[in-house]
Amino acid sequence: MRLACKKYGEGQPMVILHGLFGSADNWQVYARIMSEHFSVYAVDLRNHGHSPHTGDMSFEAMAGDLLELAADEGLRDIILLGHSMGGKVAMTFASENSFLLERLIVADIGVRSYKPRHEKIFKGLFAVDVAHCPSRAKAEERLSPFVDDAATLQFLMKGLYWKRPGQLAWRFNLDVLYEHQNQLLKEIEAPDKIKIPTLFIRGEKSDYISENDVKEIQAVLPGASFEVIGNAGHWPHAENTPEFISTVKHFLGV
Repeated sequence: MRLACKKYGEGQPMVILHGLFGSADNWQVYARIMSEHFSVYAVDLRNHGHSPHTGDMSFEAMAGDLLELAADEGLRDIILLGHSMGGKVAMTFASENSFLLERLIVADIGVRSYKPRHEKIFKGLFAVDVAHCPSRAKAEERLSPFVDDAATLQFLMKGLYWKRPGQLAWRFNLDVLYEHQNQLLKEIEAPDKIKIPTLFIRGEKSDYISENDVKEIQAVLPGASFEVIGNAGHWPHAENTPEFISTVKHFLGV
């Protein structure tokens, strides 16, 4: 599947994979800053953003999409960065195609399976009923009771657009994401250890990577190092962009 992506800058390729309900647009600020050093590809994963919709949402299928992108663009020595769901896609890609990667950066996700935690958000997204919603303001009004904080609400609202005059739609394929939500929470299966230099970054206020996860992560990625972004939760790249960028630059030596 040919993925939609936005390219910034020139040089060694850096590929960015967003999380669930996200898109390449969520990474514009980061991508523009890092484009001073790299050729940055901000990717829309399948069923998100401007990429095609399909019924398969397995990590393996998404890693296959990324392999197709790398082949089409002639990418090698890739620095691959993935956040949350995108981090699991990145690790799956690394387990299958390590020869294409130079470094791996995983933001706020581990290798283990996770319990469902988006049921309330899914209920809110379906409650919007975009086919009959008259305005973005009304959509936000219907969604807000299901979302716990303003930042997450605005993040979700960025996925709403006017498909045609009078017709709102989500950029992400809501039905397929809901159907496959448990598949997106499964553990990473890596038959061989991933030996690429890897940095795991977690938000100080996030519970996605705990101290108990470190040994499990290092069993799969024995060279992994860990950094914590202060005053940030599950979106450290957005909640504390300067520290996130500084941490990545230090890891990459730029």
